[in-house]
Amino acid sequence: MSEFELLRNVTIGQYIPTESVIHRLDPRTKIAITFFLVLATTFARSILETLLLLGIALLIAAIAKISPKYVLRGMVLGIPILVMVFTLSLLFRGWEEPAGRVYFEWWYIRLTRNSIWLIVLGLLRIIALIFLTSLVTMTSTITELTHGVEKLLDPFRRFGIPSHELALIVMIALRFVPTFAEEMERVMKAQASRCADLSRSFWRPDKAARAYLPLIVPLFINAFRRAEELVYAMEARCYISGDGRTKFVTLKSNRLDYIVAVGSLVLFVIIQLIPWPSIRIILLGLGLDIL
Repeated sequence: MSEFELLRNVTIGQYIPTESVIHRLDPRTKIAITFFLVLATTFARSILETLLLLGIALLIAAIAKISPKYVLRGMVLGIPILVMVFTLSLLFRGWEEPAGRVYFEWWYIRLTRNSIWLIVLGLLRIIALIFLTSLVTMTSTITELTHGVEKLLDPFRRFGIPSHELALIVMIALRFVPTFAEEMERVMKAQASRCADLSRSFWRPDKAARAYLPLIVPLFINAFRRAEELVYAMEARCYISGDGRTKFVTLKSNRLDYIVAVGSLVLFVIIQLIPWPSIRIILLGLGLDIL
């Protein structure tokens, strides 16, 4: 039944207390760092740039005393999606992009230098994004992230944007990621105990659609039940939103927070200003055929 252990492969929403420097940072600083790095990763123009950002993420994980292997464990559930993205890119990217050097061509499949470059860039970008978003939840509690998001959205309240409600939605969404995985794991084990063949259909989309279809209804029923229990619990504790709420712990930024926030902004600007295509041309001139 090890193939049904979904909860151990879910890293987003899991907090790992290691008492590191990253953990002691203000949650607003960590959200800002993640925002700049995610923005830089999204607009990365080359594999070298994406590898640099992935290296920065690995450095942050090392400072936070979190094993990169544990962070990447969250990608296990996304492997079929990565395979699907790779397959679709392999089929269509070779015809959409300029031809360049053609390595292989058969029927609808056309493998060129540019298509390989785009496929590898896309896969590395997805890995880096998952890594970065997992790190911010592993180094901050849900309460800290909620307060951080609320404080960052406070300036928009004058425009009628409910900052507290949006922060609460983010908190509940992050908290329900492991809960949803736990419910999925429980339903899968219950179906497997009734001789449902789920393990062998993981890599077959047609079989997976038929095998996992009976899981959808009980999964959503359990999720709605959990949500209803959460509503009753909040009402029983006289929960109120908006200006009537106070904080037991107030967020205070220190000198380290300002240094890290400004440093991440400067790093983002430097990465955007580096002429990555020129570096690639220089490396090609030196005989280093890097995509």
